[in-house]
Amino acid sequence: MAQWLSFHHKGILGFGQVHGNQIAVYSGDLFDQPKATGEMLAMEEVVIGVPCNPSKMIAMVDNFYALVAKLDHAVPPEPLYFLKGNNSFLATGQTIYSPKSYSGKVVYEGELGIVIGQRCHSLNETEAAKAIFGYTCINDVTAIEILNRDPGYAQWTRSKSFDTFGVFGPYITTDIDPMTLNIKTILNDQERQNYPVADMIFPPAKLVSLISQDMTLEIGDIIACGTSIGVGSMKPGSQVSILIEGVGQLNNRFE
Repeated sequence: MAQWLSFHHKGILGFGQVHGNQIAVYSGDLFDQPKATGEMLAMEEVVIGVPCNPSKMIAMVDNFYALVAKLDHAVPPEPLYFLKGNNSFLATGQTIYSPKSYSGKVVYEGELGIVIGQRCHSLNETEAAKAIFGYTCINDVTAIEILNRDPGYAQWTRSKSFDTFGVFGPYITTDIDPMTLNIKTILNDQERQNYPVADMIFPPAKLVSLISQDMTLEIGDIIACGTSIGVGSMKPGSQVSILIEGVGQLNNRFE
């Protein structure tokens, strides 16, 4: 297992591997045989950025049996998804802002994110598993009252693509079995979500395979695997954390 992050240090953007509270600095391309430079930095010396720069975030709807049952929805026969604008991407430690054009509820959605490691299209499941570079934590923030405000058109992209609404990181964790993981959301020190990845309807390799039939996946693209029960709203001043043990903890303030 390795955990990779991107950071700013003395005005320079870099990336490296996490070793406790230290970062082993690397050079080259994260996704193509990066080389250790030998330099070590303390975590407190850097500002953590988003761990990669996706061309797109593909986000699932109704991908957990528990949530589908609670909502009384049919189990989908194929992945249901939308795209989240790359203008929305936000790193750990940064502030999520409610847009000035909207005064309704803003909700958190703690999720597992798949990070794609190679450009790919039309993969079978075996190939798809090899195309997964690693996993990250996601908060799929949503202006929930916009989503179904117009009875003629569900506004998935708009409600979920405001600036700062696509939160992910802090790390990309490789060589881990996602089906053993649990996802927790902590709001102001209170646990609001705690659900197993094993409840997922379309698990990671199957998701990558099926989505790759529809569109080319680029290196660094992220698939947000969807959320389960426990989604709720945030009030200004709230602290929200998405915690996936072994993957990372994504911490942000909401204003």
